[in-house]
Amino acid sequence: MKLFITGGAGFIGSAVIRKAVLEQGHEVVNIDCLTYAGNLESLESVENNPNYSFAQVDICDQESIDGLFETHEPDAIMHLAAESHVDRSIDGPAEFIQTNIIGTYSLLTAARSYFTGLSGDRRRQFRFHHVSTDEVYGSLGDDGFFMETTPYQPNSPYSASKASSDHLVRAWHHTFGLPVVTTNCSNNYGPYQFPEKLIPLVILNALEGKPLPVYGKGENIRDWLYVDDHAEALLLCLIKGDIGETYNIGGHNEKTNLEVVHNICDLLDELRPGDKPRRGLIEFVKDRPGHDLRYAIDASKIQNELDFKPTQTFESGMRETIKWYLEHQQGWCRRVQDGSYRRERLGHGE
Repeated sequence: MKLFITGGAGFIGSAVIRKAVLEQGHEVVNIDCLTYAGNLESLESVENNPNYSFAQVDICDQESIDGLFETHEPDAIMHLAAESHVDRSIDGPAEFIQTNIIGTYSLLTAARSYFTGLSGDRRRQFRFHHVSTDEVYGSLGDDGFFMETTPYQPNSPYSASKASSDHLVRAWHHTFGLPVVTTNCSNNYGPYQFPEKLIPLVILNALEGKPLPVYGKGENIRDWLYVDDHAEALLLCLIKGDIGETYNIGGHNEKTNLEVVHNICDLLDELRPGDKPRRGLIEFVKDRPGHDLRYAIDASKIQNELDFKPTQTFESGMRETIKWYLEHQQGWCRRVQDGSYRRERLGHGE
């Protein structure tokens, strides 16, 4: 297949591209405007592959997006481009509204126009795969799980913008007949993740002996999904998912934030011993405004209908992740921080 992958220079997008090109033989056009979190160095393994090409285009640029459809004539689009960091959405919601809502609208407009002109097998095979998050469902209590039928209750500007884009995709399917598939995933981790997110932030700070900030008491719970498992699931949903359906993708790894930080500290003490146990670097800080207590996904639908189950446990995936950051601490990790972000606290809401 020839795939458009938006946000392909990002953390999850680059994992999808590496798997699509190198393991599954798809032709990929990477559409990315290269914001602070986009890094083409994450795609060095495919940059010279004849099945890969890159277009530096903002998804909000309707004319350019229309031109890409006209030039490349894709078989499907996987839409991963998004502003994704909750703390940044608290400090500056406007960019999230623009990219996540207006950008999705722009893509849907272009895709609808393109799809209308298709016929035969190409029309029957076309898909618009929208990649979203479990955060659109809001916050869980001590028990229960998010299901595909869980009502939306987004609590941050980020999750509200993603919920809006999910609803647009649904509307374009039911109103205009655009063939769509939507996926909502739990928290991702793994190689090439920008160091504003919890796991790479803690890894890099711990290696440098810096404080390890933990919101509140570290009791917030997330379900963790290794990024390569997520990439595998996304491509499976694109190819085998039923049109109009939503699939929740989870890692079956519920951990409190404090458990995650403890795990990182202990693994680093094993793999790169320091003078003192790194748990001593933990520093509890003022909680994020509106911090959702717990996310947990019921992933039985994708397992039963598409036969998907993650291959990595949290323990095995975290070990692989930390090994990667140790190997790339002076290379990728240093170069990805271009000066606009220095692992400072964001999202005070003040």
